[in-house]
Amino acid sequence: MLVVDEPKYKMAIYEAKKEVHVQVIGFIKEDLVAEYLKDLQETVAKVPKNAYTFVVDGTYQSPLPSKVSAGLGETIMFYASLGFKDNVIVNPKSKIAQVQVRNALETIDFPGTVVDHVSETTLR
Repeated sequence: MLVVDEPKYKMAIYEAKKEVHVQVIGFIKEDLVAEYLKDLQETVAKVPKNAYTFVVDGTYQSPLPSKVSAGLGETIMFYASLGFKDNVIVNPKSKIAQVQVRNALETIDFPGTVVDHVSETTLR
């Protein structure tokens, strides 16, 4: 069930799979961050987090400007701190964005899984 449908991001709850999906399209510019975080908080509050998997779908994420990509590890850890049973990152299609995600993951201790396609989230 799609709960947020904005041009730059979408948020959905899949009760049957017990997953919350957040999809970033392009990248979230600074002027949208407050609205994005508000929508995120409202979405995750609708499920028992300890029974759900949180999926960050970066399939359509664009390469980030260098000043933004420097904080990508912190953003990933923020998602991991939300209290979900499991965390999954779906790699972007963009090779540059994939490298940025990989580099960010090398700087943190991410307690989750990275997959190449959103269909792999339920196959784990």
